[in-house]
Amino acid sequence: MSSHPFDALTPDVVLDALAAVGLYGDGRLLALSSYENRVYQVQLETPHEGSTSVVAKFYRPQRWSEAQILEEHAFAAELMVAEVPAVGPLVLGGRTLHQHAGFQFSVSPRRGGRAPELDDGEVLEWIGRFLARIHNVGARAPFVERPALDVDTFGTEPSEWLLQHHMVPLDVQAAWERRCEQALRMIGDTPLGDARKAPLARLRLHGDCHPGNILWTPDQGPHFVDLDDARMGPAVQDFWMLLSGERAQRQRQLGALLDGYEMLREFDRAELALVEPLRTLRLIHYSAWLARRWDDPIFPINFPWFGSSDYWQGQVQMLEEQLEAMAEPPLVA
Repeated sequence: MSSHPFDALTPDVVLDALAAVGLYGDGRLLALSSYENRVYQVQLETPHEGSTSVVAKFYRPQRWSEAQILEEHAFAAELMVAEVPAVGPLVLGGRTLHQHAGFQFSVSPRRGGRAPELDDGEVLEWIGRFLARIHNVGARAPFVERPALDVDTFGTEPSEWLLQHHMVPLDVQAAWERRCEQALRMIGDTPLGDARKAPLARLRLHGDCHPGNILWTPDQGPHFVDLDDARMGPAVQDFWMLLSGERAQRQRQLGALLDGYEMLREFDRAELALVEPLRTLRLIHYSAWLARRWDDPIFPINFPWFGSSDYWQGQVQMLEEQLEAMAEPPLVA
C-alpha cells in the first residue's frame, strides 16, 4: 500500500518541529480545517508573546517552492505593516519559513472569530474597506515568483489533465468536454483570455477570499487568513466569492462591498463582467484539484462523492448554468 508524505506528519513530528523553533507544546493539538496543507492549533507550555496557543502550518510537499512561500510571507508582512488585519507568520529565529523532517512549516498567532454575516450591509462595507486596503498594498509591486490567475492555469490545463488521465467517466465525458469547451471559448473572449480586449489591471490578491478565510469579531471586524493562494489577478477575484443567492441578493451584497471599497480605492466596473467567468474557472479547477489530490487519504474520506457519474453529471449541469450566467448582463453597481 502506497503512503502519502503527510502520513509521516505525526503529532510527535509537529511538536518536535515547534520545539526546534523554541516553542514547546503541552501535547494538545487540534487539527484545523485545511485540505491543501496540514494546519494545527497547538497549546503551549509557556505563552509566546502573551498567547497560550499558536497555529502551525505544514505546507504540502512539492506544491510551492521556498521562494513562492516566502513571497506570500513578504506580502503578509507588508499588509501587517500597513495595519491591515491579515494574519501572517511569526518571525522565529529570524525566519518565517522553517524546515523539519522533510516538511516546510510556518507558525502564526492564533486569531478567534467566526464567518462574517454576508447579508449585513455594515459587515460587507467593513470588509470592502479592508479589501481596498489589501489591494492598495497589493498594487505597489507585482509578485515575481507566484503564478497569475489566468485561463490556462485555471481552465485549459486542468480540463485537459482530467481528460488525459481518464478522470471523467465515459458515460459523461462527451457532455462534460463539450460544455467545458463552450465555457472556455466564452471566457477566452473576455479580457481574462484575450489581451486585445480592454486592458485588465492585475495586482497581488488574497486570491481565495471566501467567508471561511475571514474571521469576524464584532469589535474588531474582519481578520483575513490563509494567503496560500495569493497570486496576481484582477481585483474582482477577491469579491465574487462573497456574493451568493439570487441576483437581487448578490446585487445588494456587491453594492455594500463597493460602498466600503470605494471609500479607499477606485474599482473598475468593467471587471464585474468577469464574475461569472471566474466562477466557471474555479468550477473546472476544483474538479482537477480533487482528482490530483486523491492519493492523499484525507480526500477520499472527506469527498466520498467525487468521481462518480452522479458527480460528473452534476458538473455538466453546473457548467450549463454557468454558460447561461455568462450570457446574462453582469451585475451593476
